[in-house]
Amino acid sequence: MSEGMVSILINLGTAWLAGSLIGLERSYHGRPAGFRTHALVCVASALLMLVSTHQAEWVGGMLPDSAIQTDPTRMAQGIMTGIGFLGAGVIFKEGLTVHGLTTAASIWITSALGILFGIGFLYPAVIVTVVTLITLSLFRWVEGHLPNEFYADHVISYPIESVDDESEVREMIARHGCVIKTMSYRLAERGKIYRYHMVLQTHDKDNLVKLAASLRESRTILEFRLAVA
Repeated sequence: MSEGMVSILINLGTAWLAGSLIGLERSYHGRPAGFRTHALVCVASALLMLVSTHQAEWVGGMLPDSAIQTDPTRMAQGIMTGIGFLGAGVIFKEGLTVHGLTTAASIWITSALGILFGIGFLYPAVIVTVVTLITLSLFRWVEGHLPNEFYADHVISYPIESVDDESEVREMIARHGCVIKTMSYRLAERGKIYRYHMVLQTHDKDNLVKLAASLRESRTILEFRLAVA
């Protein structure tokens, strides 16, 4: 096996390993793009960069040397632009919560790592792989121990003949340690149901649990929805 083939094997192998490690962390936490996706993205990026940097080899004698122009940066730009569509596919919004942003970012950086491995820039590629794994795993623990503010999308529905006054609703929310950030009103079911739609803020997630228990015991509320962001 020639030295050039060994170099290509190392570049593709390290790209596959780096993508697999990042994807393994994503799969472990049940994310939509996991082990196989990240491995394939990294290897594909490395492969495309190899195609660009070894253009003279695969063109061979079909063209004169003067006609062969290599610009790996254009290939890298195309890869990073195209990977944005794949990353966008794992992002979705549900209520106040946006899911998939971290997974999309991990796909994007995995593609960038594939580019580095593909051109043989192994030292920074290995460093960034380690940094990425630390960010995805250790920073998750750090985030879990930081003080947070919790938000919830809250809807209360009343039959039109027994609607609680807004002041009573606000007092009930405040009594459970929550703050109403926004409130809107809606008349539904041809005037039979009146709804308060709110965005709540609290410093303790248990306050939302207690609020839900209190709403469940109410005799005037027809139905409610409390979706934590």
